[in-house]
Amino acid sequence: MIDFNNVSVSFDDQPILTGVNMHIREGEFISMVGETGVGKTTILRLIYFDVFPEVGTVTVGTYSSDSVKKRDIPKLRRRLGIVFQDFRLLEDRIVYENVAFPLHVTGVKRAEIGDRVIDVLATVGLSHKLNSMPHELSGGEQQRVVIARALVNKPLVLLADEPTGNLDPATSMEILQILKQINATGTAVVLATHNYGLVRKSESKIIQIKEGRVEEIESV
Repeated sequence: MIDFNNVSVSFDDQPILTGVNMHIREGEFISMVGETGVGKTTILRLIYFDVFPEVGTVTVGTYSSDSVKKRDIPKLRRRLGIVFQDFRLLEDRIVYENVAFPLHVTGVKRAEIGDRVIDVLATVGLSHKLNSMPHELSGGEQQRVVIARALVNKPLVLLADEPTGNLDPATSMEILQILKQINATGTAVVLATHNYGLVRKSESKIIQIKEGRVEEIESV
């Protein structure tokens, strides 16, 4: 589903990734672990074509980094769910409206939007918060809203960039369990984190990134 073929990337002449080869299959749970700045976020940005390789190619489904047209990138991104560490919620809208927003943008029929939003809020355990404002939620609840918003377009893969970085250990485990539940339904999950202890509990394939290289691959 996702292939990295000898991918290298530099920013300001500073190598970030060097000769990365990686394959992510449908329905897999991949945990990328490494210290801040080693290239985890860059790998995610390569997947949704926010960054392009200087060397090598990234293939996501039928789209390839060396041939994709700019007009087709939004189509690819609609097949991906993206979870950021800093939430990026619309502070002036209730939970329901935050989750529904991507569906309005992509032209989903209004009659379908309500069902989809209710379903994903139930998945993340927030059905009772659909009328709450973001500032009324805890950090863990806000991250659940972000996950629901990422799921609402029924993505093939969920990309989670340090989704527990601002959360306490107990809440981090709750978020991990939600990601595992999502993965159990057939959605591939790619988790990027510096928290190796959390990754060891994920029962996933672990990719360790060190000095811009895929240093180690193991299964837990």
